[in-house]
Amino acid sequence: MEELLRHFPDLSDKQIQQLEQLLPLYAEWNEKINVISRKDMENFYQRHVLHSLGIAKVMRFKPKTKVLDVGTGGGFPGIPLAILFPDTQFHLVDSIGKKIKVVSEVSKALGLENVKASHTRAESLEEEYDFVVSRAVTRLAKFYPWVRKKFARKSSNKLKNGILYLKGGDLQEELQESRLKKIATHKLSDHYDSEFFETKKVIYVPAQ
Repeated sequence: MEELLRHFPDLSDKQIQQLEQLLPLYAEWNEKINVISRKDMENFYQRHVLHSLGIAKVMRFKPKTKVLDVGTGGGFPGIPLAILFPDTQFHLVDSIGKKIKVVSEVSKALGLENVKASHTRAESLEEEYDFVVSRAVTRLAKFYPWVRKKFARKSSNKLKNGILYLKGGDLQEELQESRLKKIATHKLSDHYDSEFFETKKVIYVPAQ
């Protein structure tokens, strides 16, 4: 939490309280349904919460923005982002039902009224969104077709509607393989000083 508060000093008391609740909530649920590895639980705030909030270093969502989190797992990056942006609507989806159960219960415990959780695949959704967020679910060439028809045409944020994708490592080959245009790569090491973030990036892909 100390590292998180250093990088996000303008949080409200309510947001700090919700973020502090995350660790005991996930520790409790992890005993029943394994959504986070034991090693990562030891570095929970850095590897899950702060990493998820890396998207906020690239994009500050305006109120009423609609965001889809694809392959959310236990709720990342969606739940930390929903805490940070209480006036933005988040729809968290995953194809594994027990993970969505965790998302639903954690959201309820935190009182997050801006989160909807669905046990489904992104391809099955008929709604439109301003942004799609995700955390290293699959290669971009495979991921983009899942969501390419999910974007609202009108953009009202600083960035044009599109994907904000958390990825790590050398992505040159993957980005070329995707054949997508106007991709922007944002290094999280420009915003966070911890060694964990040295190879971590936010990939922005405008809807196309």
